[in-house]
Amino acid sequence: MGDDYSGSGEVNPTDFTSDHRGAFGEYGGESSGLIDRSFRERIVLVGVTMPDGSADETDASLDELALLVDTAGADEVGRIHQRRQAPDAATFVGKGKAQEIKDMSLAVDSDTVVFDDELSPAQQGNLEKLLGRSALDRTAVILDIFAQNASSTEGKAQVELAQLKYRLPRLRSSSRTFSQQGGGIGTRGPGETQLEVDRRRLVRRVHKLEDDLRKLAKNREVQSKARKRTSNRRVALVGYTNAGKSSVLNRLTNADVLAEDRLFATLDATTRKLSMRGGEMVFLTDTVGFVRKLPTQLVEAFKSTLDVVIDADLLLHVVDASAPDVQGNIDAVRRTLNAIGATDVPELMVFNKIDLQPDISGLQSRYPGSVGVSAHDGTGLDLLLETISDRLRSLTELVELVIPYDRGDVLAKVHREGQVLTELAGDNGMTVRARLDPDSKGRLREFLIGDSMIVEPDEPWEEADPDRADEDTAV
Repeated sequence: MGDDYSGSGEVNPTDFTSDHRGAFGEYGGESSGLIDRSFRERIVLVGVTMPDGSADETDASLDELALLVDTAGADEVGRIHQRRQAPDAATFVGKGKAQEIKDMSLAVDSDTVVFDDELSPAQQGNLEKLLGRSALDRTAVILDIFAQNASSTEGKAQVELAQLKYRLPRLRSSSRTFSQQGGGIGTRGPGETQLEVDRRRLVRRVHKLEDDLRKLAKNREVQSKARKRTSNRRVALVGYTNAGKSSVLNRLTNADVLAEDRLFATLDATTRKLSMRGGEMVFLTDTVGFVRKLPTQLVEAFKSTLDVVIDADLLLHVVDASAPDVQGNIDAVRRTLNAIGATDVPELMVFNKIDLQPDISGLQSRYPGSVGVSAHDGTGLDLLLETISDRLRSLTELVELVIPYDRGDVLAKVHREGQVLTELAGDNGMTVRARLDPDSKGRLREFLIGDSMIVEPDEPWEEADPDRADEDTAV
């Protein structure tokens, strides 16, 4: 790629020729994608209600879009609603409504107009010509936020890939250029236009990022296989953005993951070890938050990161109990879980922020077995740990083994891979009663007494020595 393209997925503002600032850093703002911008853009929001929706749903979606815009570093200065039977093919809202949007934009001196629905490349280009300013959609705003907040090498590559895939089909409809023409042998073919140069360079960058991400995915797969070999259970935190997943992780594992009251504060998956009441260890992973109308580009780009959700033994679906539309948030998360193929993973509903919304009886009656917690003050976390243990225990079998005294390695393996309930010294070795998953039971079958699951003991469990558990560490 040419020297004038930074490779960060951001566009150099000097490459554009426009008299109007805007477009989240593409005109006059910071090209680094950081929230700290040289100015806060003034944004007009546009929401359209289709026959399958309602005005209230559109208002709620626009309220969330306003939060997204604020997180991206801009300010809402006006909003316009419209009810349509179907989107207009040319401008999404129709020429008359587009003129109304332009009039409002002039009146409030807005820099950019953001639509709550995804615009096609042609619609975006037509609107920018009619409005005389940048026209973006919700997808562009979310991509911009992700670009600002990505911190790891993998996260940055994933976001840049999603951005470029979003921008590629929009090159034709934009008068902006992504680079200055440059000479040199092999840089272009006869009569090649600037648009073709830009497209070829971005396609080359996309291929490079996809290759890099494949290599990173292999490394992640190696780490995942290493965790699977320990037979420790894997639990993934999922939920709507800003539901408090990172705060729950911090409370349960004494981690120090960034937890802020803003959308998409953390993007990178973080795994910590969690010691359960029986002494066994589980891997607890915090994942990126979901949102309504999550761009398909991001779902595809973050697929390797989200594989931890698909491979989990249990999902902790963290829900903000104080949110205006709790059920809508739950539905949005479940739609995304369905999109990535994680609908078959067992789910435990965790209603967070009960310090702000103490009455969750209606939610708990709707979702039997759910748990209410407050990551802020720690309320309900003991019950959450017990419930996690119960759910994971239901995935195991209660077995009895006789382990020879000279096979300390096998005894250590049982402790490492399962939950040891009792140990009794006998004539032929240690008689151990433990809970094991089917894989561990298969590996230890030569030491089993019988080959069937034994009856659950009535006496209380004898918890294993907690000193054998490692301290919480990053994985």
